[in-house]
Amino acid sequence: MTTESDDKLLIDAAKLARGIAPERDLWPDIEAAISKPRRSRTPYFAQAAAVLLLVAGSSFVTYTVMDTDPVIVERPVNTKLGVEKASYGGQFGLSSEYQAARSTVRAEMDKELARLSPEARAGVEQNLAVIREAIAQINAALEREPGNELLHELLLKTYREELDVMRKVGGLTQDVMLRNDI
Repeated sequence: MTTESDDKLLIDAAKLARGIAPERDLWPDIEAAISKPRRSRTPYFAQAAAVLLLVAGSSFVTYTVMDTDPVIVERPVNTKLGVEKASYGGQFGLSSEYQAARSTVRAEMDKELARLSPEARAGVEQNLAVIREAIAQINAALEREPGNELLHELLLKTYREELDVMRKVGGLTQDVMLRNDI
């Protein structure tokens, strides 16, 4: 651009109006739009349906995950393995595979318990004592009511819980021993 064309642009720009007034007052329409209550975009029933779907889905996943570790029950109990006798209501016995797995986990747990502090070891042993007392009480109840399906299910879950506690002891001590960020 040259200075001559720049000067012409400045002269033309100076001729333009400095402001343009609106044809009407716009503020009342703006104020009404701001103060008007907004409706929710998603109706309440759609939100409730989404919550129900989420709860149902998570419940289904939890059920399938928790129901995948069955304990095999067979008659009679094989005591030649030298493991602790685990009973199942007097007339049934836990499978030899279960008893072998339990004795392996128990041996590993006993090894890992030695690494724990006396207080932690006492806590683990107290928890296991509570679980084993529950197993004994459920077995006694099954002696009286051998056909009670709820007791059978409760006993199986209690045996699983005992195994879970024994497995977690090994994981706990390994996590403590591997920590090097302290």
